[in-house]
Amino acid sequence: MIRCPICKKEVAPGSAHAPFCSERCRLIDLGNWASEKYVISSPARPEDLPESTDDEADRD
Repeated sequence: MIRCPICKKEVAPGSAHAPFCSERCRLIDLGNWASEKYVISSPARPEDLPESTDDEADRD
């Protein structure tokens, strides 16, 4: 069992709303993202990014 990140209720891994327990908790989480309550703590450094392949460079 996993716990819903919003209300902390137990959720079966195969649940239709996993990792949330319900549509309500899913929408609360979406609202948190939309209102920018969640932030990335530090900017990505170039060395942390995956290296591009030759195919990606050809598209630019």
